[in-house]
Amino acid sequence: MKHALWAISLSLLLSALPLSAGAAVKERQIVLPDNLGTAVLYSAKSKKAGPAVIVVHEWWGLNDYARDRARQLAEQGYSAIAVDMYGTGKIATHPQDANAFMEAAFAEPEKMNARFAAAQAVLAAERNVDSSRIYAVGYCFGGAVVLNQARQGADLAGVASFHGSLGSASPATVGGIKGRVLVATGGADPMVPAQQVGQFVTEMSSAGVELELLSFPGVLHGFTNPEATKLGELHDMPLGYDEDADRSSWQALLRFIR
Repeated sequence: MKHALWAISLSLLLSALPLSAGAAVKERQIVLPDNLGTAVLYSAKSKKAGPAVIVVHEWWGLNDYARDRARQLAEQGYSAIAVDMYGTGKIATHPQDANAFMEAAFAEPEKMNARFAAAQAVLAAERNVDSSRIYAVGYCFGGAVVLNQARQGADLAGVASFHGSLGSASPATVGGIKGRVLVATGGADPMVPAQQVGQFVTEMSSAGVELELLSFPGVLHGFTNPEATKLGELHDMPLGYDEDADRSSWQALLRFIR
């Protein structure tokens, strides 16, 4: 029995280890077709095709934080593309500007869909990418974006939303979402209240979606961003970084992709 428990523990430990931590990462600036904007592609050397990830930024825009997340995924051995859903270089430092950028993007859903599809096509064309194993990860605004892409039937192996809005005017239907779903949310996040979380769980269950939900008690919005607490204090917003929730949700993401 002790040997069996040891084997299980070892298996869990190995599953949590990165595939190729510290791998050399190549960064490439991408210009999307049809004047859709830009993206940044991060890739690590790999001898065989494997999973890849589309990363969608917070409402602040494609800033250093979003690019760092894509780079960290590439360091794990996965190609990752950080796509600018605002077009080209719109980065906000004030909530009013961020909200304006976000609303302008949501006002043009066809353009957002085209940007997302273009980023996915860039990944699929990479030699070390298995096009059947492309995931999408979004933070805040980006979390809503990737969930909506899944609801629309995007051909993705899975989507992961971190402190993103979970509501939708077009909820998922049976068979509509093709991949798995991972959601990480803060239990004290007023922007994603418990009622919305409950409705989302019901939506996913009714649609037959394989859902993994992580809810962190007492944790605020933006908990994966080390700058969140400072931004919250500066702009009087309920934002806060949480190291434990950040680490736990990151490990959950790596397991989700593997």
